[in-house]
Amino acid sequence: MNFRAHIRVMPRDGLLDPQGQAVENALTELAFDGVSSVRVGRAIEVGVAADSLEDAEDATRRMCERLLANPVTEDFLIEVDPA
Repeated sequence: MNFRAHIRVMPRDGLLDPQGQAVENALTELAFDGVSSVRVGRAIEVGVAADSLEDAEDATRRMCERLLANPVTEDFLIEVDPA
């Protein structure tokens, strides 16, 4: 079966996020008042062939743990759907 994995990788809470800070500052400079706590991460989509949804989720989690996310500084969320 084919699945589509949607992965969101974000800096861990409490860690410095220079990109988020730069975006927050730029939005304030552009007169977007009330903007705060901007965090910048990345979205990744991966096609996964697996026997079941559980196998696809497990494979996606392993991808994140081994390559797609830095386990020291980033957290990830995954959502896997049939393709």
